[in-house]
Amino acid sequence: MTAKLKPRSDTQRIVEWDELPPSVKEIPEGLNPLDEGVLMKHQRDWLELTGQADLAVAGKGRRTGITFAEALGDTLIAAARKSAGGDNVYYIGDTKEKGLEFIGYSAHFSRVIARAQAFGISDIEEFLFDDQQDDGTTRKITAYRIRFASSFVITALSSRPANIRGLQGIVVLDEAAFHPNVQAVLDAATALLIWGGKIRVISSHNGRKNPFNQLIEDIKAGRYGNSAKVLIATFDDAVKNGLYERVCMMKGTTPTAEGKHEWYSKIRNLYGPRKAAMREELDAIPRDGGGASIPGVWIDRAMRYERPVLRLVLDDDFVRLGDLERKLYAAAWIKTAMEPALKLLDPRQQTVFGMDYARHRNFTEIVPLQIGPTLRRTVPFAVELQNVPTRQQEAILWWLIRKLPNWHGGSIDATGPGQTIAEYTADEFGHDVIHQITLNVKWYAEFMPKMVQRFEDDDYDLPRDLNLQEDLRSVVDIDGIPRVPEINTKDVKDAELLRHGDFAIALALAEHAALNGRGPAEFMSDGRGMSRGSSIEGFLYG
Repeated sequence: MTAKLKPRSDTQRIVEWDELPPSVKEIPEGLNPLDEGVLMKHQRDWLELTGQADLAVAGKGRRTGITFAEALGDTLIAAARKSAGGDNVYYIGDTKEKGLEFIGYSAHFSRVIARAQAFGISDIEEFLFDDQQDDGTTRKITAYRIRFASSFVITALSSRPANIRGLQGIVVLDEAAFHPNVQAVLDAATALLIWGGKIRVISSHNGRKNPFNQLIEDIKAGRYGNSAKVLIATFDDAVKNGLYERVCMMKGTTPTAEGKHEWYSKIRNLYGPRKAAMREELDAIPRDGGGASIPGVWIDRAMRYERPVLRLVLDDDFVRLGDLERKLYAAAWIKTAMEPALKLLDPRQQTVFGMDYARHRNFTEIVPLQIGPTLRRTVPFAVELQNVPTRQQEAILWWLIRKLPNWHGGSIDATGPGQTIAEYTADEFGHDVIHQITLNVKWYAEFMPKMVQRFEDDDYDLPRDLNLQEDLRSVVDIDGIPRVPEINTKDVKDAELLRHGDFAIALALAEHAALNGRGPAEFMSDGRGMSRGSSIEGFLYG
């Protein structure tokens, strides 16, 4: 039985297995990364390249497994004696979750390898890392650590340290293109080479003008000499090397030729007409212009848990039903789909909403947003309506407004056909709490950056959903302004349906409502709205 090292005195606590991200917990218990064929060719190529270069850079497609391979290589290095090339490893991701994922990979590899080689390892320890600032002060950064009997450690930092130059050993920069100050990070990292350190820079692209892409071009041009090398690993490279089969292994399913074709096509089709985004994120070809406004890693970080996305999609024959039948249908859907979701609302928090209206082509998106005492924003659920008549949309929206606890207002897309429902809702609930928004370049320039900033500050807690994710990823910089371009994308759950960044726009509208709240709205039964205790039937048919 392998001995574990005792926690050091500066350890705050031991990280439990349940705290690790799903990507770590999904690794099969008996998976030995050293077994023949477990690592794919591009992963093996990366480990070989890092052994040859002081500065190794990987330009990759999303989820191609480079970070997974890096964690294995770093585990072997930290476990080795100094005479055998052992060293400390510092991992710097762009989010706390990425750091926890990396240290989780290392912990899994450590335990598998330890059973075969009998070296001592510690549990995952959480501690406070001292980051020495330029002015001599010290900042505390939450960090995770695994210690080895070799005396070396793997440390994953939850945020970028100011003093990267002070780290001695191997430094791994993950998703470098999405760090807030990319050039400063790369400059500080390359300075480590002077002191004999080694650097691994891993990232998907974020625009042709991004310093990460410039670093790749400089290395290719020979400006860093023979000590720097580049590996490009695309999504197609990973598929060719067995990515689909690895996905099936992780999920415990049987790979088939038909399944592989369907899986591959689905991932490509998620991008719809956004070919530049697809080439950048899958094919490692940086796009021209500003690139995505909200980095995918920020979106992944915000989508922590699965929560309901309530969808109502109607066919064209619905409008031929009588008025009473349509009311009954809407009332039944509210009862079965929406009422159960109310328990997810926290009555102690301020609540606002945003609504992006659509009638035929795209989705109406209604996003309730709750604001916590630290100003953190939580979306407990989302409502999606496709091809739903305006009267039924109105009934659903008004019912929801009356149920929102501690309600402080809402913002509705009043552009074009949305003007009618926005105006009627303002008449019903008050023009001081219902904001009728004409979406134009001026509005996007003022409020979209505020939403993007919330993502950067990790202020959002959103439902984990592929459609919502793709809507947010569709926001790009157009002439320096974050906007949804005038193109549609395919709905992930039904390829016959189209989207136009609907959730992203509704979330921006909810953010507008949060910034322009008018205080809790009261509901009266004197013609300005029904009381909260009114029945669905009374509301819909009254």
